[in-house]
Amino acid sequence: MVNRLSADERKAALKELPGWSEAKGRDAIARVFTFKDFSEAFGFMARVALVAEKHDHHPEWRNVYKTVDVVLSTHDADGVTQKDIDLAKAMDAIAKQLGV
Repeated sequence: MVNRLSADERKAALKELPGWSEAKGRDAIARVFTFKDFSEAFGFMARVALVAEKHDHHPEWRNVYKTVDVVLSTHDADGVTQKDIDLAKAMDAIAKQLGV
């Protein structure tokens, strides 16, 4: 079991994650990624899926055309943990490789 981050730890982590914010109404972080088209958005999701599966930590997400809305929270901890921060960093790195 991983430990949930305190409010101060979560805020400090978010300072290192441009584009991410606290999700409204829950202990989670969120970001919207916007790509040039559906194919690029879907490719991003496929690449993230491989990372998520490897770490056994899966995002809540929704794809509509060229956008991917992401919410990260560790359900076992009922809130944000280091696993969420690590996955957010991995998602940012993948998006950067795609020019986002």
